[in-house]
Amino acid sequence: MHLDVQDLRNFYYRTALGRSVKRIIGVQVLEMWPDTKGQTVVGFGFAVPFLRPYLKQARRVTALMPGPQGVMPWPSNAPNLSVLCQETLWPLETGHVDRLMVVHGLETSEQASALLSECWRVLGPGGKALFIVPNRTGLWSRSDQTPLGFGRPYSHGQLEMQLRLHSFMPERHAAVLYQPPSERRFWMKTAPIWERAGRSVAAVVAAGVLMVEVSKRIQPSKGAGVHEKVVAPLRVLRPVPKTTAT
Repeated sequence: MHLDVQDLRNFYYRTALGRSVKRIIGVQVLEMWPDTKGQTVVGFGFAVPFLRPYLKQARRVTALMPGPQGVMPWPSNAPNLSVLCQETLWPLETGHVDRLMVVHGLETSEQASALLSECWRVLGPGGKALFIVPNRTGLWSRSDQTPLGFGRPYSHGQLEMQLRLHSFMPERHAAVLYQPPSERRFWMKTAPIWERAGRSVAAVVAAGVLMVEVSKRIQPSKGAGVHEKVVAPLRVLRPVPKTTAT
């Protein structure tokens, strides 16, 4: 079940908790992808809060938003770069994306397998995809007061297995968002402390969000022909025995 784009926008841009989440996840995204100069960067779902830093350096930035979610103009102070599309049929050429970010897309999809196949299709050779999903064991997935409490959350193992099944090779992972999903002043003011403390313990146990970076794995072709063993092959170049003239 996809959330409405208006609810997502209001959370990330109009609430203190949402702005905190945007900042924490955004810092980690930039750590993983610090340089996209000359590259094509695409976000699917609701990735716009984390795409803005790439507007100045990337060759092209596109925000794809699925039909059930809806679309909003983005960025607000420049020509529109957001596109409404079908969830499993994107208006992108095969193999032309260098960086693909999926946020609020995988866990809310009712066609997760087809969606991952579309991600694989558009990603180019040497490209990277970053999947950001709610952590099944974290507090955020248990609260429906934020967008992270909707859809199907994943454990780290579940997410990696799903990605491997669709020919992605996990490269790096991270876990962020250790503060409780509360707007109370104490939790908001101590958010940086929670982040530092969380990264020093068994991270994936308590984090609210999991992030996995993957590359595209190309399966070697096994051939489509039908193989048949020839019992007595004809030897064309075998010498013809001489016969005695009568």
